[in-house]
Amino acid sequence: MGKDNREYNKKPSRDNRPEFPKRAVITGGMPYGNKQLHFGHVGGVFVFADVYARFLRDRIGKENVIFVSGTDCYGSPIAEAYRKLCAEGYTGSIRDFVQSNHEAQKKTLDDYNISLDLFGASALGKTAEMHDNVSDKFIRKLYELGHLEKISTAQFYDEKAGTFLNGRQVVGKCPVQGCCSEKAYADECDLGHQYMPANLIDPKSTVTGETPVMKNVDNWYFRLTEYNDILKSMVEDMQKQENVRPVVAKTIKEFLEPPVIYVMNTFKEVYDSVKDKMAEHQLIEEPKKTSFTIVFKTLHERDEACKILTENKVRFREGKTLVPFRLTGNIEWGVKAPKLQDENDLTVWVWPESLWAPISFTAAYLESVGRSASEWADYWCSKDAKVYQFIGQDNIYFYGIAEPAMWLAMQDSDNSKLTAQPEEGSLQLPVLVANHHILFLDKKASSSSEIKPPMAAELLDHYTAEQLRMHWLSLGLGMRSVSFCPKVLNPAAKPEESDPVTKEGFLLSNVFNRVIRTCFYDTQKYFDGEMPVGQVDDDILAESEKAILEYERFMYKTEFHQVTYVLDSYIRKASKYMAKAKAEADKSEDEALRKKYLINTFHMIRTAAVLLHPLAPVGTEMVLDYLNCGEDFWSWDNIFATFADILPGETSHKLKFLEPKVDFFKRHPSQFAQK
Repeated sequence: MGKDNREYNKKPSRDNRPEFPKRAVITGGMPYGNKQLHFGHVGGVFVFADVYARFLRDRIGKENVIFVSGTDCYGSPIAEAYRKLCAEGYTGSIRDFVQSNHEAQKKTLDDYNISLDLFGASALGKTAEMHDNVSDKFIRKLYELGHLEKISTAQFYDEKAGTFLNGRQVVGKCPVQGCCSEKAYADECDLGHQYMPANLIDPKSTVTGETPVMKNVDNWYFRLTEYNDILKSMVEDMQKQENVRPVVAKTIKEFLEPPVIYVMNTFKEVYDSVKDKMAEHQLIEEPKKTSFTIVFKTLHERDEACKILTENKVRFREGKTLVPFRLTGNIEWGVKAPKLQDENDLTVWVWPESLWAPISFTAAYLESVGRSASEWADYWCSKDAKVYQFIGQDNIYFYGIAEPAMWLAMQDSDNSKLTAQPEEGSLQLPVLVANHHILFLDKKASSSSEIKPPMAAELLDHYTAEQLRMHWLSLGLGMRSVSFCPKVLNPAAKPEESDPVTKEGFLLSNVFNRVIRTCFYDTQKYFDGEMPVGQVDDDILAESEKAILEYERFMYKTEFHQVTYVLDSYIRKASKYMAKAKAEADKSEDEALRKKYLINTFHMIRTAAVLLHPLAPVGTEMVLDYLNCGEDFWSWDNIFATFADILPGETSHKLKFLEPKVDFFKRHPSQFAQK
C-alpha cells in the first residue's frame, strides 16, 4: 500500500521517483445543498483537489483521470434550512431550494477554475437516478452479506409540535470527553463525533425550544464495532504511506480505543456505591486529573453503565470509540432506502450515502461521455488505480473509519476473511488527503458558528482566483490549522501593512510576468519573433531537473505548500539568471550571447509553466498560447525535454506576437496602487 518511508529520505533523482497509478479518481468533499460556498469550501478543500487532479492529468494523461464532486442534497441540514426559509415566506419546493444552491455552488467553482469533470447533485437529474440505484445496491449488498443489524433506538420527539425531530432540529452539548464543539446535534456534533442520541447533554428542540422526549424507532445500522482490528491493520499500512498525512492516522486511532467513561472525581463515592451493578471494567485513577476513567470491553457494557450513572445523577463524558454506524432514518427528504424486512418506509441517512456518492458520480460521468457506467469499477476496484479523497479534518471519522469499514465489508460475509489490502476486483481503500481547519482572522468560522465566514464569491471582488489559489496552497493546511487574513476584510489591518493574500500571486504577476515578457519582447526585437532553439546549458538543465524532481516528490506527498516553495525558488532563480545574462548580452551586443540567454531562459519558462500549470491554469495556458505549442507541452512524458527535443531539427520557433504591457498573470483591478 505504499513504500517504506526510508526510501523517500533519499535525495530525489531520476532513479528514485515516486510511482503514480495508471488511473485515478479525485473527489472533493460534498457541500450541503442548503447554502452557497464559503471560503473554507474552496480554500480548504476544492483548490487542493483541483490542483492534484490537474497535476495527475499532466502526469498520467487526462484520459486516465476523473475529478468528481457534487451537492449533498439530502439530510436534516437541508430540511431544517428549508423549513426556516418557508417560515419566512419562501414558496418554492425543497427541490427548487436545493437546485438554486447547486447552481450557485457550480458557478463559484467555475469562477475559481475548479476543473471538475462532473459536479453532480444527489437529488437532481441523471446523477440522482444513478445515485438512487447505487445506494439501493450498496445497502442490499451489505445486508445480504450479513453486515447490517436492525437496532431500536430512542429518537427525539417534540411533544409540543407532535413530531419526531431530525438530526439538526435538536441542539445540545456533545457528550464526548474533551470535545470543544460549539454545537452538538441529535447524534453527531459539528466536529464529527458520533454518539447515541440518549447521551446528548441538555437537548433542546429548535422547532419549539422545548426539551424533547425520547421514543423508540427502528433503523438499520452497519456493524462498525466489529471492525476494530482490521481498521488497526489499515492504520498500520497508512503510517507507511508517504502520501497520507499524520492527522489521518492519528484521528482514526483515537476511535479505535476501548469504550470508556470519564467521571468527575466529585462523584467517586456515588460510583463506588453502584460499580457492582456494572459489567466487569477497569478503573483508572490519575492523581493530577479532575476525573477518573472506567474502561469496558464492549460498547453495550459501557452503554448499560451510562444508564446506571444517569439514573444516579452522575455527570460523565464518553470517550471516542466505534459505535454502530446508522444507515437509515425516517426523515422524508432523503434517498429511499431498500425495504429489507418488514420495516416502515425509511430513507438513507445522509452521511453513508454521501460516502458512496462519488461512485455514483463516477458512473454518471462515464455514461455522460459515452462510456459504460460499469467502468466505475476500473477506477474504484483496481490495484492499477487510486482514489484520492480531499476532505476537512472534521470528516475523517466518516471517510477514514465508516467508509473503509464498509468498503472492506463488501469483500465477504465472514469478517475473519476480510483484509485491509483487498484483492483485485474488490473496492480498494482510497487515499485520504485531509486538511486542518482554515481559520478566518484567527478564529474558526463556519455557517453554524457565531463567526460567519466570507463567501467564496465575495472574495473575487478583491482578488483574482489565481491569487487566492496560490495563497491557500501556500498555507500548509496539511500540517496545522492556519488563519486566512485578507487585508480587505480585516478590521485590525494597518494601512501601511502589505496584504498577506497577494504575496504568492505577486510572484507571478511581478517576477514571472517580467521574465516571460522580457524574453518575448527581445525575441520580437532582435529575432523577428522567432525564438532561438538550441542546446541548453548544463547548469540550467541541472537546476531545472532538481526543481522538477522536488516538485514531483512534494506533489506525491500532497505537500502543496512545499510545491509553492519550489516554484518560488525556481522562478526567482530564472529571474536572476535572466537579468544577469541579458545585461551581458546587451552590453556586448553579442548575438550569440543573446541567443544563449534566450534559449536558457525560455527553457526555464517552459519548466516553470509546466510545474505551475495545475496551480495557475489560466496564466500558464496563456503562456502556452503565446509559445505557439500544442497540448502535449503539459505532458510529463516530456518533462525533462528542451525545446530542441520537442521541436527536433528546428533552430527557431515562431511565437505569437506579444503586445506591449500584456500580463500573463494578472492582478485584481483594485490592486493597481499596491506594490
